[in-house]
Amino acid sequence: MTWHANKEFFVSWEELHRATKELARRQLPAEQWRGIIAVSRGGLVPAAIVSRELNIRLVDSVSVSSYNHTEQRGDLQLLKDVTASEDGEGFLVIDDLVDSGNTLAFLRQRLPRAKFITVYAKPKGLATVDDYVADLDQETWIHFPWDMHLHYVEPLAGQEA
Repeated sequence: MTWHANKEFFVSWEELHRATKELARRQLPAEQWRGIIAVSRGGLVPAAIVSRELNIRLVDSVSVSSYNHTEQRGDLQLLKDVTASEDGEGFLVIDDLVDSGNTLAFLRQRLPRAKFITVYAKPKGLATVDDYVADLDQETWIHFPWDMHLHYVEPLAGQEA
């Protein structure tokens, strides 16, 4: 058996909620924000939490495709544009993670006056995010709770053949 080449970080629902609530606290006072723009798909859950914590009802989304589950692609595609704002003024753009920074750099061109926040950040993407809660090594692969399934695992002693 070989170990995964990269480090792995598993995030529970409780940890994600705690970290996202801290991210929301840093955006106070809430009155300064007109709305939230969630980066689909990873930013949808953090955006819902921030929306609740800041009591912001105007929530839009933007969808950009830049990678599949296992590999990063160079080309970015805008699959769904924002309709709530022309330039992002007064809006928080929220994603779960900034990795390379390519997606947020792409969205900054579309929404130059927005504030970009993420729950987690890797070094290559730091220049594209305005606020985040937790640092990750660039080589770390993060597993979010919506990508995992909890189930029973046999004890090691029960797996002997």
